[in-house]
Amino acid sequence: MTAWLITGGAGFIGANFARMAAARHAGPLVVLDALTYAGNVANIADLIEARRVQFHHGDICDAALVDRLFATYRFDCVVHFAAESHVDRSILGPQPFLRTNIGGTHVLLDAARRAWNGEAGRRFIHISTDEVFGDLEPGDPPFAERTPYRPSSPYAASKAAADHLVRVWQRTYGLPAIVINCGNNYGPWQFPEKLIPLMILNAVEGRELPVYGDGLQVRDWLHVTDHCRAVMAVVEKGEVGHTYLVGGDEPRTNLEVVSYICRAVDGALDRAPGTSEKLIRHVKDRPGHDRRYALDSSFLRGSLGWRPLEKLETALPALVRWYLDHKDWTDAVRSGAYRQYYERQYAER
Repeated sequence: MTAWLITGGAGFIGANFARMAAARHAGPLVVLDALTYAGNVANIADLIEARRVQFHHGDICDAALVDRLFATYRFDCVVHFAAESHVDRSILGPQPFLRTNIGGTHVLLDAARRAWNGEAGRRFIHISTDEVFGDLEPGDPPFAERTPYRPSSPYAASKAAADHLVRVWQRTYGLPAIVINCGNNYGPWQFPEKLIPLMILNAVEGRELPVYGDGLQVRDWLHVTDHCRAVMAVVEKGEVGHTYLVGGDEPRTNLEVVSYICRAVDGALDRAPGTSEKLIRHVKDRPGHDRRYALDSSFLRGSLGWRPLEKLETALPALVRWYLDHKDWTDAVRSGAYRQYYERQYAER
């Protein structure tokens, strides 16, 4: 049976993918996660207890550890989610993003190249972001596989650099690698610094809802289960050397998304309509804030038969209910360190 390594498998997208993989893949699943602030072993505790995944607490930058794991499990597939991923944090302090996203990816690529040594039937799936492309003007066509890179933040630049490394290792060394660039994800187990869970929890608690600038920045929203289905399709049928773009075809302004959340929260808590929208507060925009993202997923749809199933307006009420039903989890992840970051990020805006 083939063994898979899932890096960052205790984080938001990685944990959701680990759950899908545990249900669909019979072979050993190994999760490697450093459990930094957004990684939480509770996200996959039931899988560990059921022995559906084997968990290793460690850093992808630790070359000796990564080599040992390859030697022990003889991985056939690496699905590389592990990354520092929050734009605001990258602006406040870029170094961890450069270390993990670039240096850690390099460690994994070299470990896979040495371990596989040109053997057939292997694949390295690198999960990236649409932010590597920069932003779009209102009339521009969506990003496509050959769109030039033009990152706007330290986070995006670090992911762009990692993407380039993956492609070089594929072309120069023959590593069987594939790159996936996705849009903004939402869904269960997402750390509450990101827009949707932040706004859900603030609205539930009656706190202000801080919206950057005019709130008219457009994002292509993708439910995490649709993203994981796309990753699984690429693992199973994707062509080595190709790039696949995964978008939900759900372009919405940030202000629209926050308004949807307000209505969903008011409905879940039996509040009067409009109660939560009164909490919206426009704050100073962040530096270099991209105005619009959009992804053309036609290659993925046509070649692998994938399509998104979730719609934002209908998925958000269920997601609000998930956060209400998982209060113990949200209380645990919102530690003192998270609250200090929140205050630092928004208090003076």
